[in-house]
Amino acid sequence: MAMEAALVSVATGVLKPVIRKLIVLLGNEYKRFKTIRKEIKSLTNELAAMEAFLLKTSEDEDPDVQDKVWMNEVRELSYDLEDAIDDFMQSIGDKDEKPDGFIGKVKNSLGKLGKMKARHRIAKEIQDLKKQIIQVGDRNARYKGRQTFSSTKSEIVDPRILARFEHASKLVGIDETKAEIIKLLGKENGQVPRQQQLKIVSIVGFGGMGKTTLANQVYQDLKGEFQHRAFISVSQNPELMKILRTILSEITGISYPGTEAGCIEQLIDKIKDFLADKRYLIVIDDIWDIKHWEVIRCALADNHYENRVITTTRDRDVAHKVGGAYELKPLPDETSKILFFGRSFGINNECPDDLVEVSETLLKKCGGVPLAIITIAGLLASREGNKREWNKLCDSIGSGLDNSPDVKEMRKILALSYHHLPIHLKTCLLYLSKFPEDYIIQGDRLIWRWICEGFLNGVQDEYLFELGESYLTELINRGLIQAVDSYRYVRTTDCRVHDLVLEFISSISIEENFCTILHDKKGKSAAITSKVRRLFLQLQYVEMPQGRLILSHMRSLTVSSRNCVDKMLLLSSFPHLRVLDLEDSYFLEQSQTILNHLGSLSQLRYLALADTYVGELLLAFQIGQLKNLICLRVGRHFKIKFRPGVVRELECLQELSVISLSESPHVAKELRHLTKLRVLGISFEDMPDESLNGLAFGVSMSPGEFAELNSERQL
Repeated sequence: MAMEAALVSVATGVLKPVIRKLIVLLGNEYKRFKTIRKEIKSLTNELAAMEAFLLKTSEDEDPDVQDKVWMNEVRELSYDLEDAIDDFMQSIGDKDEKPDGFIGKVKNSLGKLGKMKARHRIAKEIQDLKKQIIQVGDRNARYKGRQTFSSTKSEIVDPRILARFEHASKLVGIDETKAEIIKLLGKENGQVPRQQQLKIVSIVGFGGMGKTTLANQVYQDLKGEFQHRAFISVSQNPELMKILRTILSEITGISYPGTEAGCIEQLIDKIKDFLADKRYLIVIDDIWDIKHWEVIRCALADNHYENRVITTTRDRDVAHKVGGAYELKPLPDETSKILFFGRSFGINNECPDDLVEVSETLLKKCGGVPLAIITIAGLLASREGNKREWNKLCDSIGSGLDNSPDVKEMRKILALSYHHLPIHLKTCLLYLSKFPEDYIIQGDRLIWRWICEGFLNGVQDEYLFELGESYLTELINRGLIQAVDSYRYVRTTDCRVHDLVLEFISSISIEENFCTILHDKKGKSAAITSKVRRLFLQLQYVEMPQGRLILSHMRSLTVSSRNCVDKMLLLSSFPHLRVLDLEDSYFLEQSQTILNHLGSLSQLRYLALADTYVGELLLAFQIGQLKNLICLRVGRHFKIKFRPGVVRELECLQELSVISLSESPHVAKELRHLTKLRVLGISFEDMPDESLNGLAFGVSMSPGEFAELNSERQL
């Protein structure tokens, strides 16, 4: 299925949906609004050029400071502009009721006057935003023009290169895995099978797991058995001519300048001809794209000399396509302790009693990743066992605030994986920064939120969920998130984020105002910004900070706590809300006001209540006003009494769970009108038939299958 670029992007904000909405406003339906058509046409062209530049700039792994400032300004303005356009289109779309009697006509006239004033106000707001966007572009061009182009960035040594020169005496826990790799490379029954004349093992694992170190140790152990050998690093954006020339130079002993060739095909032929009757060992380190491997593979001759090739990669798919995939696992707890204590306390490896607790916390954060253990242990060693300093470091690392050189080096490893992602996957990954440490994320819940936030965009909307599943699988295969076993009977994989990745994406999220997270961990709050786009509350029995946040432009609100929301969170204050997730929260009866004015959220697409304690009758009436609602998730113990005709009005609904037929039996017949529905959860609790009492079930299928089911069963 063809796919367009993601609608909402961490790089471009909401420029794409803004441009599309502006084009709609230029259509015949809106010809009567002549005062702003000229402005809209000019603004559309300006934004299209900005979007193209932003996409190009986002590919730079280290854009200069001026570009970052400009990108942030344009991204924020794009959100404001979309909000203004939504308000304008909403005011246009409001239908005027037919007046009844003199009083009714007066009210109708006053209503029309009010709408005209609102439209005029919004039109002026759009004009003002256009001026701001042009000013931002002009200012960026003006200051960029003043920059000197003679400045060059200092060359940074790739941390993976240093891994090759780590002395074996410093390595812990590598002997077992090294033996397994050597065994996989060994002979079978004393002979090399004909179908495996070239034996390949591909080591795959998360960034910082020690793939390069392991491959190098195996290489050092075996290279004496092979007359011709090479160790080559590919990396993200390789020059294949340079790589092939380096291979030719290392296996032949010819100096690099002597390996010049007219084209890649000639180099492949030279390498293949040379290796045709030779025994060789070659390590191809850090493969990111299978296409690069396929070119290199063409140069590796197949013969009967028991040749061996080792590759490393972060991508599980790449490893399986290369062949001989060996997944590198995190270090066991005991091995992690040996490595950690050895680096922190020296030869005796003894941890003082007063540092045991903080050491265990830090080891948990490392998650068995050798690079993390080595980096953090090195930081702690310089603090000479000072408990206060260790605790301070522990907190700062967990908040993504430590900027020491060692931590920066560790982040470079993670940054390689992040920057290699296409833009749509970067956006989806950053969204995971909303979830707490060690949180098990339901895969289906995550995908629905991606869809409702506008991160996915397919040619056919009904297949967006499948597209989301492919995004989730790709992030797992790239090692950036971890699949977990689920107790739930669902087909979509649940996942969690490694603490190191969570810290990394949280720091990016803060920098780019992608998500604002408020938590009460030791009284701290992260990512406090003035204008909030996405808010995640992890506060418990604590009032929100007043006067520091602008919430009127908020598009997403997630609450993960108990009784933490005060009267500040009235939904009437968030007219642009797309996602409201209260699934992990519990409100006492006096906090029910949070759902007052729910029906005013005309843009709401995702509503999750789970077992939240709220007023049932009020909620049921207002849900029918949410014409854009895609996903309604309600716990089976939270029974909504839908009034007749409400459910059939939710034409965009794709998930509805869990509804109680005992409370609203008429809903069964209304389901036939939900032509896009694909997930349905039903509770039969308290039904008259005792055989159904307490039973609940869920159905998940494609919209086409659901429509066919409705037709056949005439629900």
